[in-house]
Amino acid sequence: MSQEPAIFESLRKSAVIAVLVIDSVDSAEPLASALLQGGVDAMELTLRTPVALDALRVIRERVPDMLAGIGTILTPDQVQQVIDAGGSFGVSPGMTPRVVEAAIAAGLPFAPGVATPSDIERALEYDRTLLKFFPAGPSGGLPYLESIAAPYQHLGLRYVPLGGVSEANCDEYLKNPLISAVGGSWLAPRNLINDGNWQAITDRARAAIAIRDTIRSQ
Repeated sequence: MSQEPAIFESLRKSAVIAVLVIDSVDSAEPLASALLQGGVDAMELTLRTPVALDALRVIRERVPDMLAGIGTILTPDQVQQVIDAGGSFGVSPGMTPRVVEAAIAAGLPFAPGVATPSDIERALEYDRTLLKFFPAGPSGGLPYLESIAAPYQHLGLRYVPLGGVSEANCDEYLKNPLISAVGGSWLAPRNLINDGNWQAITDRARAAIAIRDTIRSQ
């Protein structure tokens, strides 16, 4: 297996990744600042809106302490766009070889999405050691992940569950040694971002970090 990028160790230390859908570049700086104030220092801006890359540029420039990457990368062209915008890492919902190949060629730390043993084995062909487990909840949650991950556990793979992860269940994931970090939109839902409710986002971030710190202290 290839050596894991240092950026993935940073994500493991952060343990909580805010997954965001942002509709206005004007929201980028206060959003990142609100999360950071609550202790969340890692975010994934999804390419579900046309402003995501511009928002990333703003965050990299104005909130440099935020570890900012891009999700929903679906094409090789988007890999280069993410790099040009200063993305620290990339994530995709599925395991598409040509996208992973483009990320490797460009040197972008990249975690493809998996939901089956076949997905995991395709990722292994590209020496991926950090995998996005998506959609975590609808797929069967932690019990399902433990089942499909078992044949590969000796390889040291780690997972970031997204989809169905919330404040109510993130502790279950974070306690499990398979999990590198949890990701979720509950930290900063689209409606709170569009309403500019930065205090609510800070409060949610602070609550998630309290859960993380409690688990780490045990």
